[in-house]
Amino acid sequence: MNLSQRMQTLTGGGSDGWDVFIKARKMIAAGTPVTELTIGEHDIRTAAPILQDMHGSAMNGHTGYAMVPGTDRLRDTVAKRTTDRTGVPTTRDNVLITPGGQSALFAAHAAACDPGDIALYLDPYYATYPGTLRGVSAIPKAVPTRAEDAFQPRADDIAAHAANAKSLLINSPNNPTGTVYSRATLEGIAQVCIDHDLWLISDEVYDTQVWEGAHISPRSLPGMAERTLVVGSMSKSHAMTGSRCGWLIGPEEVIAHLITFATHTTYGVPGFIQDASVFALDQGPEFEAEIAAPFQRRRAIAQAVLAGQNSVGLIPAQGAMYLMLDIRATGMTGDDFANALLDEHHIAIMPGESFGQAAAGHIRVAMTIEDQAFEGALRTLTRFAEARAAGT
Repeated sequence: MNLSQRMQTLTGGGSDGWDVFIKARKMIAAGTPVTELTIGEHDIRTAAPILQDMHGSAMNGHTGYAMVPGTDRLRDTVAKRTTDRTGVPTTRDNVLITPGGQSALFAAHAAACDPGDIALYLDPYYATYPGTLRGVSAIPKAVPTRAEDAFQPRADDIAAHAANAKSLLINSPNNPTGTVYSRATLEGIAQVCIDHDLWLISDEVYDTQVWEGAHISPRSLPGMAERTLVVGSMSKSHAMTGSRCGWLIGPEEVIAHLITFATHTTYGVPGFIQDASVFALDQGPEFEAEIAAPFQRRRAIAQAVLAGQNSVGLIPAQGAMYLMLDIRATGMTGDDFANALLDEHHIAIMPGESFGQAAAGHIRVAMTIEDQAFEGALRTLTRFAEARAAGT
């Protein structure tokens, strides 16, 4: 029996980008201590009051089937948060609750693309993006951004790839680069979407992690609410990565169809998870700022460590929990650098090539360990880079 082509081609016939991460996990399983700076997993756990609310909801019986679109309470809460943050009137009919942001990404592209449609995404990209597009039988097409622009996309570059495309996927604040798209960037993107009749799928799961500038949802720009699907999640904003609760926001008609889609795929999110998500969102922006604070603090640590040396360049880290570092002065690829650093110093980072060719010669560092350990690992990384740049 043969598997479907969809299953056999999810990674495009190559690596899925997680090789160094998997290598590090195998080392840990074998008993080798490894400093992990790979994935976007908070070094704190979900806050105890959220877990207590989740437990109470489960003990009170909310363990059966929940409504497929999401509970009215959670949809209303997400809608109000969205209205308050973006100024775009949003109701529960604009909101579908999903099992995490990844499920929302898949649903959004299932809504936007027919099999064989071209789906654009920006390079560098989160590692699952092209596989998600292939998963709905779309044709992934990367649009490169440029290190010299701090990976801010150029509208002209997107327009040059937009002929016959159906959708464009963007992510700001950006994983892996830490770039926050400016208003001018987003206005240029919006104009390309209008000119070429593209669906815009906006991954905004890092919207609470902005260190410079401001987060702007493209759904709030003129003419964009009717063509934008917004992906959100509890994972990054509330340290609830394992709870798998996200959402998709879009036009009412699209959400109505996607509720039917969810009925035939995920069949919703557990009610006790949704109740705890309402509780978490009700803690307000102050709680979200508390969850984000360690990453802003570690960004400042990184800026201090990297000052005064030329072997490792820091792409302006405007948001999210990552640093994108330019290591081209070493003469190494990101893959070679990451593997050598892991082998010699047991520090695991992600090669830029895991996120596309635009990030070749770069590495991504997740700011996800305690401050002192983070500073120590970054100093070791810098000394390693300096030695390689000097040829020693």
